Amino acid sequence: GIFFLLNTNSFLSFGEIIWDVYPDEKHLGGAPLNFAAHFAKQGGEAYVLSALGDDELGNEALNKLSLWKVNAEYVSVLSGKDTGKCLVTLNECGVPSYNIVRDSAYDYIDCSSVSDGFDALYFGTLVLRNEYNRRGLAELIKSHSFKEIFVDVNLREPFISRESLMLCMENATVLKISDEELSAVSKILYNTEYDYKNIVTEISKTFQNIKFIIITLGEKGSYAYDVFNKASFSCDAERVTVASTVGAGDSFSAAFLYKYMSGFDINSCLKTASRISAYVVSKTEAVPEYDQDILLKNTV
Repeated sequence: GIFFLLNTNSFLSFGEIIWDVYPDEKHLGGAPLNFAAHFAKQGGEAYVLSALGDDELGNEALNKLSLWKVNAEYVSVLSGKDTGKCLVTLNECGVPSYNIVRDSAYDYIDCSSVSDGFDALYFGTLVLRNEYNRRGLAELIKSHSFKEIFVDVNLREPFISRESLMLCMENATVLKISDEELSAVSKILYNTEYDYKNIVTEISKTFQNIKFIIITLGEKGSYAYDVFNKASFSCDAERVTVASTVGAGDSFSAAFLYKYMSGFDINSCLKTASRISAYVVSKTEAVPEYDQDILLKNTV
């Protein structure tokens, strides 16, 4: 069939804009922003709903959004708060530890001015670490009609709570969990440990709103479950030399959602998502430049 949806894919990504600050360098990220940047690279219209501090890091972030063609109309600048930071320190063996700074600008996202007309909403768990954002998000979902709500669980210690996970589970239409998060999700929801094939069955029985569950399995590829048709799909990972896995999951999610909303079947969505994330893994940046071949193959 011919799909006329291709250029109307507009989505709103709710969540943290955060700088990973190392002793000698810094990188802009946060899953919702990485997701939006990759969605825009596919050709979709990406808006971020977030907040930055009125500071140098906030200004730099806005410049980067513009460069990545991510619409910043719903990014507030708050004078009393700092732009989000995750302080990364390495011990003598090079093992990183992460301190995600509390009480940052993105903990106070203003959802009240968002207009209608978005096809999809994206969010994860970190941004739900405080009451303010949980309330704002719940209100946003209630007052807007999104065709799809894509949730990427993204558990981050020490901000993992049953309350924020339930907000995700009860609103998602498409749910993504990585294999690293399976046991934590399984314990929080069911007080036991399921493997990925069993957990998708349990989740689909518990949460009637979910249409598709995607499990990313790292080098073992990916798996998707179509709840309505009780059908399973698997896709192998492409073999690449790994430069950095940062942003890989976000690029996978963005490619999957873009294809899915453009009317492609689940196998095509998984294949494109696997190819794009393999490309991102082979680069050092979380949001690298796409070469044209990647996007041309994307039409298949």
